[in-house]
Amino acid sequence: MIVEFVQKHAARIYTVAVALLALVAHYAPELPSALILGVVAAVLGTGEAVQRLEDHKTRAAYSGQYRP
Repeated sequence: MIVEFVQKHAARIYTVAVALLALVAHYAPELPSALILGVVAAVLGTGEAVQRLEDHKTRAAYSGQYRP
Protein backbone atom coordinates (compact mmCIF):
# COMPACT_ATOMS: atom_id res chain seq x y z
CA MET A 1 0.00 0.00 0.00
CA ILE A 2 2.77 2.48 0.89
CA VAL A 3 4.81 1.39 -2.13
CA GLU A 4 1.85 2.05 -4.41
CA PHE A 5 1.36 5.48 -2.84
CA VAL A 6 5.02 6.37 -3.35
CA GLN A 7 4.97 5.15 -6.95
CA LYS A 8 1.81 7.11 -7.67
CA HIS A 9 2.97 10.34 -6.00
CA ALA A 10 6.77 10.16 -6.23
CA ALA A 11 7.18 13.59 -7.80
CA ARG A 12 5.02 15.27 -5.15
CA ILE A 13 6.85 13.57 -2.30
CA TYR A 14 10.18 14.56 -3.84
CA THR A 15 9.05 18.17 -4.18
CA VAL A 16 8.02 18.37 -0.53
CA ALA A 17 11.34 16.84 0.57
CA VAL A 18 13.33 19.36 -1.47
CA ALA A 19 11.27 22.25 -0.10
CA LEU A 20 11.87 21.05 3.46
CA LEU A 21 15.59 20.75 2.77
CA ALA A 22 15.67 24.34 1.52
CA LEU A 23 13.86 25.55 4.63
CA VAL A 24 16.24 23.69 6.94
CA ALA A 25 19.28 25.04 5.10
CA HIS A 26 17.90 28.58 5.34
CA TYR A 27 16.74 28.57 8.96
CA ALA A 28 19.62 26.52 10.40
CA PRO A 29 22.74 28.33 9.17
CA GLU A 30 24.85 26.72 11.90
CA LEU A 31 24.65 23.36 10.11
CA PRO A 32 27.97 22.39 8.53
CA SER A 33 27.99 23.02 4.78
CA ALA A 34 29.48 19.55 4.17
CA LEU A 35 26.39 18.01 5.79
CA ILE A 36 24.05 20.09 3.66
CA LEU A 37 25.99 19.27 0.48
CA GLY A 38 25.82 15.56 1.29
CA VAL A 39 22.06 15.73 1.67
CA VAL A 40 21.78 17.75 -1.55
CA ALA A 41 23.75 15.05 -3.39
CA ALA A 42 21.38 12.41 -2.04
CA VAL A 43 18.37 14.48 -3.07
CA LEU A 44 19.76 14.82 -6.60
CA GLY A 45 20.14 11.04 -6.79
CA THR A 46 16.57 10.62 -5.57
CA GLY A 47 15.44 13.10 -8.22
CA GLU A 48 16.97 10.88 -10.88
CA ALA A 49 15.03 7.89 -9.55
CA VAL A 50 11.80 9.91 -9.50
CA GLN A 51 12.40 11.03 -13.09
CA ARG A 52 12.92 7.43 -14.21
CA LEU A 53 9.67 6.41 -12.51
CA GLU A 54 7.78 9.23 -14.18
CA ASP A 55 9.31 8.34 -17.55
CA HIS A 56 8.21 4.73 -17.06
CA LYS A 57 4.66 5.88 -16.29
CA THR A 58 4.66 8.10 -19.38
CA ARG A 59 5.84 5.26 -21.65
CA ALA A 60 3.22 2.95 -20.16
CA ALA A 61 0.51 5.56 -20.78
CA TYR A 62 1.53 5.94 -24.43
CA SER A 63 1.45 2.18 -24.92
CA GLY A 64 -1.94 1.86 -23.22
CA GLN A 65 -0.65 -0.23 -20.31
CA TYR A 66 -0.85 2.36 -17.54
CA ARG A 67 -3.83 2.26 -15.23
CA PRO A 68 -3.84 4.85 -12.40
